Amino acid sequence: AQLLDFQREDFKGIFEALEGKPATIRLIDPPLHEFLPNLTELASEVAVDKATGKIDDDKETMLRAAESMHEINPMLGLRGVRLSIVYPEIVAMQVRAILEGAAAVIKAGGKAVPEIMIPLVGHINELTTIKVELEKTAKAVQEEQGVEIPYSFGTMIEVPRGALTADEIAVEAEFFSFGTNDLTQMTFGFSRDDSDKFLKPYVERKILPGDPFESIDRKGVGQLMQIAIDKAKTVRPNIKLGICGEHGGDPASVVFCHEIGLNYVSCSPFRVPIARLAAAQAALGKGVSDK
Repeated sequence: AQLLDFQREDFKGIFEALEGKPATIRLIDPPLHEFLPNLTELASEVAVDKATGKIDDDKETMLRAAESMHEINPMLGLRGVRLSIVYPEIVAMQVRAILEGAAAVIKAGGKAVPEIMIPLVGHINELTTIKVELEKTAKAVQEEQGVEIPYSFGTMIEVPRGALTADEIAVEAEFFSFGTNDLTQMTFGFSRDDSDKFLKPYVERKILPGDPFESIDRKGVGQLMQIAIDKAKTVRPNIKLGICGEHGGDPASVVFCHEIGLNYVSCSPFRVPIARLAAAQAALGKGVSDK
């Protein structure tokens, strides 16, 4: 309940600041272990406590939870929509917080347009399954608050299969945002967290023209994006399309996004000035050359 209160106030503040502009909010994406203490350190603490005769039930409960959440390859494990399906109460709380925040703004005479984004969808059945649950929450909030909220559900396209079946996914998703960090990882089979061990020599030896995590790989990742766009538009011609990730602040990537018909780019705050300049240049036909 406390987390619901915190998030509701956060979202209310976002909607107030945007003054009626759409707010795209991604539901929980990271694996649950990222919110728990380090497993090795916690196990060591419990072992020391036992050796010295101390009993800490809370710490032992936390250790069991951390052990149950431990994964060999967490970035391809229980995260994104998979986490939402296994633990639907987490995202139901998030959606309730989003919509209650929006309702508060609307009831005060303002406007709020929440766009709720479901991450890591690779199969249409994942999206339809969680959407059924979240629509129940949305209906309940609107009935409780006595207001109609102009919300929509969309998805991240981060899994290659999701890109290849975008026509199916677009039936349920009102907008797409390409999560190019994860899409690059899964397309190349590179771990972004470990790629510094080999990408520098790859670029130095001209095996790759550049770091694909810095600038979009047009021939591979870019082709998947184009396929997804083409397929999605056969079902939903005016679907809203964007990109989310560090590529959104790379000038060459912004130009590419403009060329394939994306409506917007999203990036880290410090990259916004560069992204805006690149987007303006692309719109004027003065694109930055591909790296």
